[in-house]
Amino acid sequence: MPDLVPIRRALISVSDKTDLIPFAKGLTDRGIEIVSTGGTHRALTDAGLAPVAIDDLTGFPEMMDGRVKTLHPAVHGGILARRDLESHVEAMNAHGILPIDIVCVNLYPFEQTIRQDGVTDHEAIEQIDIGGPSMVRSAAKNHGFVTVITNPTQYDRVINELDANDGCTSEQLRRDFATTAFARTAEYDATIAAWMSGTSSARFPSVLRLNFVGQRSLRYGENPHQAGAVYR
Repeated sequence: MPDLVPIRRALISVSDKTDLIPFAKGLTDRGIEIVSTGGTHRALTDAGLAPVAIDDLTGFPEMMDGRVKTLHPAVHGGILARRDLESHVEAMNAHGILPIDIVCVNLYPFEQTIRQDGVTDHEAIEQIDIGGPSMVRSAAKNHGFVTVITNPTQYDRVINELDANDGCTSEQLRRDFATTAFARTAEYDATIAAWMSGTSSARFPSVLRLNFVGQRSLRYGENPHQAGAVYR
């Protein structure tokens, strides 16, 4: 696994558009091509940027009200390919697949939707993201070569690394972000499963998972020689 990986192409598909435009401009100013989907693409073009539309990358249109847009070999092949394996590189070349070096995705707001009063099953189900978690997991698995971003709070660290490392990201950043990404998809799926359990006929779920969010670090744990933190 290389330490420094050059960034040439980023796929951005975000529900939370906080700081999206400054981040995207930061990438384009550093010569990085942006591929984007749906509402993200519109937001970027409205801001004067020129991202590549996802259907131009895949050669296949978005369909079924956006349910199918990124579930395509041109997307996942570009994310999952190991750049150090000749067979993977040959497969990409044979099928015209372009490498994707950054996957910047945050997920449909399922948690916020189910907290709303009077939300229907249909409304909740439509906020279950499929393509987003798939891309996040693909990128996190291949973090040896791909940087996965799942939260706008990570944008500054990426830009700082690109500047510090001549347009590359470090192995430590990619691993840190992959860890965060897997935690995020696990939390997301656990929330969906808990909601589904609450609307099913089963009295008790077969598996019960609890999610806690870190609040702060402590000076020490139960004993002075132990580390500690507060979650709730």
